[in-house]
Amino acid sequence: MKKLGTTERPAIVKVQTQERAEQILTFCDSKGWHVIVGIEPEEEEDITDVERLINPPRPMVSEKIDRNAPCTCGSGMKYKKCCGR
Repeated sequence: MKKLGTTERPAIVKVQTQERAEQILTFCDSKGWHVIVGIEPEEEEDITDVERLINPPRPMVSEKIDRNAPCTCGSGMKYKKCCGR
């Protein structure tokens, strides 16, 4: 899948007024993001794509614990003999 905010996958935004559309376009242009803005006065504003560009979700990184490493609970035992059971 292409990266959000590029020409292949622009961010899609719904706003209620022309002024708000211009604000979004100006902000996205300053960041170099491509965006499609729709003005729909009857619909609720939806700027989730731009919010994702501002605060991208971070992938969950799980730290794998070696079986012979000291246990993370602080017991002093090896992980395999303590919490690894």
